[in-house]
Amino acid sequence: MRIAVFPGSFDPYTIAHHDLIERALPLFDKIYVAIGINSSKVGMMDVETRKAAISKLYAGNEKVEVGFYQGLTVNFCREVGATVILRGVRNNTDLDYENIIAQNNLILAPEVETYFLVSRSGKAHISSTIVRDIWKNKGDIRGLVPEEVYGFILDDRL
Repeated sequence: MRIAVFPGSFDPYTIAHHDLIERALPLFDKIYVAIGINSSKVGMMDVETRKAAISKLYAGNEKVEVGFYQGLTVNFCREVGATVILRGVRNNTDLDYENIIAQNNLILAPEVETYFLVSRSGKAHISSTIVRDIWKNKGDIRGLVPEEVYGFILDDRL
């Protein structure tokens, strides 16, 4: 089986994340959306809510599984049998940063490759950080997150 891990905080999971997964699905038998847990960060959504929202989005799609991990991404890859880390890049800054991580991951786990997918036109401006900022300032984020995820965010705001 070709298994990939798509790691991130996903706070929140955006339409850019969703687009990347949809484009990667034909390449893999299974993709783990791996929510990294960083206990020192306080997010917009707690990790259980993030998992529930993303799981709802992919309900019925046996090729996508949502889970949590702490520590090194390559260790999570080994746990689930993944040979690929899937990463999205929006611009040169992302590529430089992601390349450094990918090179170090190859040292730690030579059996795990990193595949980069470039953001589609019209989605490269979307980041979880910006979505959180818009949300905190009471802006409308409906066009930036999948409807299923927005429902969880809306419930959280009430």
